[in-house]
Amino acid sequence: MTRETPPAAVDSAPAGVWRIVAAREIAVKLRDRNFLVSTILTVVVIVASLSISAFMGSRATTVDVGIVGEDAAPIVTAASALADSADKNVTFTARRVADAGTLEQQVEDETVTVGLLPDANGWRLIGKSAKNDDASTYLTAAVRQITVQRNAVAAGTSIEQLSRGSAVGYDLIDEAAVDPALAKVVTIVFAFLFYLSSILFGMAIAQSVVEEKQNRIVEILASAIPLRQLLIGKVVGNTVMAFGQLILFGGAGLIGLAVIGKGDQVTQIAGAAGWFIVFFVISFLALASLWAVAGALATRNEDLQSTSTPLSMCIMLVLFAGIFLTGTGRVIASYVPIVSIVAMPGRLADGSARWWEPFIALAITAAATYGIVVIAEKLYRRSLMQTQGRLTIRQALRVED
Repeated sequence: MTRETPPAAVDSAPAGVWRIVAAREIAVKLRDRNFLVSTILTVVVIVASLSISAFMGSRATTVDVGIVGEDAAPIVTAASALADSADKNVTFTARRVADAGTLEQQVEDETVTVGLLPDANGWRLIGKSAKNDDASTYLTAAVRQITVQRNAVAAGTSIEQLSRGSAVGYDLIDEAAVDPALAKVVTIVFAFLFYLSSILFGMAIAQSVVEEKQNRIVEILASAIPLRQLLIGKVVGNTVMAFGQLILFGGAGLIGLAVIGKGDQVTQIAGAAGWFIVFFVISFLALASLWAVAGALATRNEDLQSTSTPLSMCIMLVLFAGIFLTGTGRVIASYVPIVSIVAMPGRLADGSARWWEPFIALAITAAATYGIVVIAEKLYRRSLMQTQGRLTIRQALRVED
């Protein structure tokens, strides 16, 4: 396999010419309608999902309770009071019916949500096909409360005397800790943002490289720009755009959390999000270089499926690791370059990482990124000018500089 040598004007090019390439990459992205539309749609999805979550959480629910006789009415009233004291937007409304048969029929017809009937052991609830959790929780608690109160009166005492000394307080050692469920959601969001940005910008780099190579434009570029400078410009330009997009997505998410009443959680989540962006930017320099190599190894767009498969699989594994890893495996992953993009910020979000751990993980990631970029730059230079057919990494390493 012969190597095609571009005209010699490379050595005379200024060292900062990569800035021109980076500016061009940014300008192309900003003019790309698909990129702009997808970015806006993602922001809309983030805001909409948070708004829907807030709406569903604040939406009042009414549970119609069918009752027979007068004894059940105080139970329904007490259930509403208990739900209100627990800050639940649930209202229980009593619907009197003539008899048990009519009540069961109304439950069957869904005229009422549940039925409440006395039986030999106390009371029983009737539902159609599935338990209503609100009815089960608050009506049961109301029955117990009223029953204890009546039994206390019958015994010549009061419920206050019976419950004396039974109060239970709940103190939090770490009041600033993020709710575990919210921390898990944040980790999943980090994983998907990593995957989305890596694929979107990475594939754009690879396609840009292979198109320039396929159209032989790269030969003209190589005559005026050192290939190293060309690679740096592509990597830096796309990294800047990825950074800006993540800032936009993260800002939308944090503002949304504050608006829906999760402002007390924003501070720690914002810290984890900041670390995620830092880890992503450092690691994306390595990923962008590898995507450029994937494009340089190919000679046409059809070859990209083959040359980019290992990188795509690596990104997919990081996505799954960020979502599913737990325990010791997650701790180890938070120090492994690339995987640490998701694992370490996820640990910071749930408070399981000490303050010094992200600094060590970032140092390891930066060292690994430097090594990957050096190797990728060599592969890029050696394979970019080879237009005779698709190369493998081994073949690219054997090509002489």
